[in-house]
Amino acid sequence: MNERSGLSSKQRRKLTEFLFLVPTVLAFIMVIIIPFIYGIYYSFTDWNGVSTSANFIGFANYKEIFTNDPQFIRSFLVTTQFTILNVIAVNVVSFLLSLLVTSQVKGKNFYRAAYFVPNLIGGIVLGSIWQFVFANILPGIGKSLGWDFLSKSMITNANTVIGALVTVNTWQYAGYIMMIYVASIQGISKSVLEAAEVDGATYPTVVRHILMPLMANAFTISLFLTLTNSFKMYDVNLALTNGGPAGLVGTNIVNMSEFLALNIYNTAFKYSKMAQGQAKAVVFFVILMVVSLIQVSYNKSKEVEM
Repeated sequence: MNERSGLSSKQRRKLTEFLFLVPTVLAFIMVIIIPFIYGIYYSFTDWNGVSTSANFIGFANYKEIFTNDPQFIRSFLVTTQFTILNVIAVNVVSFLLSLLVTSQVKGKNFYRAAYFVPNLIGGIVLGSIWQFVFANILPGIGKSLGWDFLSKSMITNANTVIGALVTVNTWQYAGYIMMIYVASIQGISKSVLEAAEVDGATYPTVVRHILMPLMANAFTISLFLTLTNSFKMYDVNLALTNGGPAGLVGTNIVNMSEFLALNIYNTAFKYSKMAQGQAKAVVFFVILMVVSLIQVSYNKSKEVEM
């Protein structure tokens, strides 16, 4: 017992921990919680981002984006399409790379570093680099080899622009996810793998029936990261395509590769519809939260089965 303060050592330790937490908690409340609450409120108003007053208009903004905003509907659909393709591509490539760099191949440490390096490049710079690749290098290769599908830029074709974005994001992000799989593989007891070899199990059998079940937790984390990263894609989308090319959907001209994050930004800042942009952000948050919770819950249930 401390005679001066009247506090035991355990109580003093808890008080110290609390005092260290206070600045972080206050910052989180001020930067995240309060703006989030204000954002929800403004989504029910006609706030233009300039005036200090805002009139409450109920669900008018939400009704507007679902009934009179074909670009938002297109952005939601194309973001969903991109997310599905990107999650599959990134995780398949990452898992195969992790098997490569944990095998007996020579120079595996070099490969680990080389595959991870693209993740260090910023999205805006990355988009600019790949814009040059798609506009000049690949068409040049396609024309010289007589391949019609490569003779034109993939980012100017509505049918191939999503594939181009998936390619770029996979190139950038696969090395990062690979490291999660590598850590999981290295955490598996070697005695288990040696026992499988003694029993005559082939490498594909070991991967399918031993590695993958024991890596269930890594799959949960990796799928969650790639899912949320895909839905929130903004910088590469802006730098590489800026939402283009334009196309006709029904009777409406829309940007064929404008993802939700870019659509929200354009609504709020390009078209000065702050309240409507905030309503889209709230819808975006709800969609991302629901999808993430379903994915994590499903993968966690699979972990138990495995």
